[in-house]
Amino acid sequence: MAYTIDRHPNPDAPRLGAMALHPTAESVPRARHWFQKFIAPYNPACSVDECVLMISELVTNAILYGRSDDTWVVRVEWFREGSSLRMEVHNPGFPANVRVRSPDANDAHGRGLLLVDSIADSWHCGPSRFGGTVVSFEMADAWPS
Repeated sequence: MAYTIDRHPNPDAPRLGAMALHPTAESVPRARHWFQKFIAPYNPACSVDECVLMISELVTNAILYGRSDDTWVVRVEWFREGSSLRMEVHNPGFPANVRVRSPDANDAHGRGLLLVDSIADSWHCGPSRFGGTVVSFEMADAWPS
């Protein structure tokens, strides 16, 4: 199987959904598609298109920069925390390697975290509970309080 999706999250937990994706280019559009499909019933007030853009950037980064000698996956999870939507993307890379870059106008790469920083209400990078790195972003006021 190329990916797994948690379609039935625990109703007592804040997690709304999750995906485990192989670190291949096909996983980026797959992450966008399944997030849009499974967030729709929750009807968030924030821009789903902006969330999809940021997911694309973070999954791409996770695939490009994740490193492991073993078989690994990119994990994507989304949570409702009060009125906020929080997205997490996990990979087996090193948290110290995550940084906002300042690409030149002609650089083809290096804008992913710049986009996240400019769109999200906040974002964070650190050690993942799965090992490796998690990069997350939050959209405040995604639902009425």
